[in-house]
Amino acid sequence: MQHVRLGSSGLKVSRICLGMMSYGDPASREWILREDAAEPILRRAVEFGVTFFDTADMYSDGLSEEVTGRLLRMLFPRRDDYVLATKVYFPMGPGANDRGLSRKHILASIDASLRRLGTDHVDLYQIHRWDYQTPIEETMAALDSVVQAGKARYLGASSMFAWQFAKAQHLAQISGGPRFVSMQNHYNLVYREEEREMIPLCLDQRVGILPWSPLARGLLAGNRERGGQRRTVRAESDPVADALYEDADFDVVDVVRAVAGERGVPPAQVALAWLLSRPGVTAPIIGATRLSHLEDAVAALELDLTDGESARLEAPYRPHPVRGHS
Repeated sequence: MQHVRLGSSGLKVSRICLGMMSYGDPASREWILREDAAEPILRRAVEFGVTFFDTADMYSDGLSEEVTGRLLRMLFPRRDDYVLATKVYFPMGPGANDRGLSRKHILASIDASLRRLGTDHVDLYQIHRWDYQTPIEETMAALDSVVQAGKARYLGASSMFAWQFAKAQHLAQISGGPRFVSMQNHYNLVYREEEREMIPLCLDQRVGILPWSPLARGLLAGNRERGGQRRTVRAESDPVADALYEDADFDVVDVVRAVAGERGVPPAQVALAWLLSRPGVTAPIIGATRLSHLEDAVAALELDLTDGESARLEAPYRPHPVRGHS
């Protein structure tokens, strides 16, 4: 397993990040695995050398953090042997202050996340989205408090507009507070709108890029077909995928399958190899509910696409409306 610095920080992370949204309560989403089913996947990930794990407070209403904490404590002898990331923003209760990026919610949320995770700090604390209701000055000051209290080592952000991210980074710089070292954004072969502004900004500012939905929620791996055919439990019960992708995106999928057939590898390996080769990409967030999902991700690290193959994969792309910021 390769390990690289996260952006300009000194933090080293594995080039594959295991996304923990897939583990928790199946009652929340049919494809989510319970803890006992998740354990062999995490165990295999650790054997492969994965040391980077990403969750969020809202995944399975907090249960994902509980499962993540228990499994990582079981699989690693020392807390410093792995990098743990979680997120804050989405509702965690019915109250008016149970959501967003206010000082009240951030300070309450980090303590609740640490309790569920069973640790005294996270390595990367990320704002899950932009909060239009809270001044960014308040949010950045609250995040500074979290870092100064030793409850988070680094800060990260997730999907937003480039002007918003630039504003937050500038505010951190002029106030002397910690800047975001990473951007977890929606980026894959069928959704490349981030290449217009956000990724150039991250490259210029040396911010690590952690793409979510690197396989377009399974579309690039073959879990759906043109016309609506669904091949997996997740594909049959994932309304988010229906909102993000559409039949025209199969023009890209067809080329992925063709290149994969020529290489004799699964399509997922080709799609991930392309993403791993993109400038600034540190570690895709991989959701694995089968051992084969994890094996494909690790194999993609060793798959070098030719310039011609990359050009073929990119050629069918068509512009999309901005998706994934809400």
